Amino acid sequence: MGFKEYEDYDGLGLAALIEAGDVSELEVLEAAIERIERHNPRINAVTHVDYVRARALARAGAPDGPFKGVPFLLKDLKGEDRGQPATSSTRLLADWSPARDSVQVERYKRAGVNIVGRTNTPEFGIYAVTEPELHGATLNPWNLGHTPGGSSGGSGAAVAARMTPVAHASDGGGSIRIPASHGGIFGLKPTRARNSMAPYTGEGWAGMAAEHVVSISVRDSAAMLDVTRGPAPGDPYQVRAPERPFLDEVGRDPGKLKIAFTTRALFAPDIHSDCVDAVRKSAKLLEDLGHDVEEACPVFDRETLVRAYLVFVSAGVSNAIADAGRKAGVEPRAEHFEPATWLLKLVGDTITASEYVSLLQLTHRASRDIARFFERYDVLVTATAAKPPVRIGEFKTSRAERAAIDLLRRAPAKPLLELLLKQLPKGPLSATPNTMLFNMTGQPAASVPLHWNADRLPIGTQLVGRFGDEATLLRLASQLEQAQPWKDRHPFSE
Repeated sequence: MGFKEYEDYDGLGLAALIEAGDVSELEVLEAAIERIERHNPRINAVTHVDYVRARALARAGAPDGPFKGVPFLLKDLKGEDRGQPATSSTRLLADWSPARDSVQVERYKRAGVNIVGRTNTPEFGIYAVTEPELHGATLNPWNLGHTPGGSSGGSGAAVAARMTPVAHASDGGGSIRIPASHGGIFGLKPTRARNSMAPYTGEGWAGMAAEHVVSISVRDSAAMLDVTRGPAPGDPYQVRAPERPFLDEVGRDPGKLKIAFTTRALFAPDIHSDCVDAVRKSAKLLEDLGHDVEEACPVFDRETLVRAYLVFVSAGVSNAIADAGRKAGVEPRAEHFEPATWLLKLVGDTITASEYVSLLQLTHRASRDIARFFERYDVLVTATAAKPPVRIGEFKTSRAERAAIDLLRRAPAKPLLELLLKQLPKGPLSATPNTMLFNMTGQPAASVPLHWNADRLPIGTQLVGRFGDEATLLRLASQLEQAQPWKDRHPFSE
């Protein structure tokens, strides 16, 4: 049964059609399935489907919620869905599935979504490209030779291709915002602890990781955050509840904001001219909308914070490998994992507890310095990424790097590990250096799709707000969405 207008609606729009009786849950689901089956062979965004379960729910009727009957995809990292695969794109977990839902997934289900399947991600989410050995590369639907970003690259590509209007994503260093930027869609990383990571995790990567969604519209993101926000019993910390539902912020006048913008690359030395151009055009648009806009950037110790970020990720990857071994019931070995993943494990294993705590304290100090910047400004605007989407395979581990990693497997010398640690920012980090800082500070940040370059690739603009102030970002993002709409612009419509 056809539903040709499926791509014209965001998630709340589809739910409204279902509620009005204009279309059935099954018709909406079949439209999503048809698009997954048509587009996924080309872009490899979805790695697992369960149409039997999804059709059974559509026939029975999903729970009454704001997204009742809306097709939905879960990222194959976190997002634990009882009895479904949860591989984290690592071979050791290829046959593992969780015994219970995560709190986040429980809340998605109560919102009424119909989970169709799971989306591709790099192994343990460590890269801003999505090219795992287990599932193969996900391609950018705007240009199949380029990456959709990572680590929520499968979710970003699926929403960009309009397989579903909204999909689960997570962000430990930009993994919601980067795929949103590369896909021409909206992505909000919430404030630290806005969404619970229970019961499987207290915090991820020293508190840098957050879960939420990528979506066609700002209002879907806001409505989903209303559904999922709030602590679970035993969470290590929590953030103040909003004054009103986040959905109520969408369309609300943001007032005249004090906005800073920068064309700098935050964790790298260089930024592409396309990204500079996108920032300057965004700043001009914001000025035209009546905001007070000026060029300014927070001051921070880049070298120290880059090292801290890589130390936190390396320690997290080492722990993830050990956890994967426990789940699989085997002792993890190098051959179970991709070379770059094992390298990060080796780096993580050399980190002392004293260095970890010292870098955590320095990060907290830097967070306070940056918070003072936001006493002067309501929002900071940057390019989401420092380069347009790179080509598939551009950051693939080279033969020389594999040889060095192989050497480290046998004799993990601290000096050589330190040398490789210093080289990492010149690789994949060089393309996406603008997002990590705000994982470290815990601030909310969003990517809005306002620009495309001459090669028809999306170039996102990042909006960063004060800690706990998603409301201002949602008001501003929805104002931009009205001023320069993007919903009807997608790769297979042009």
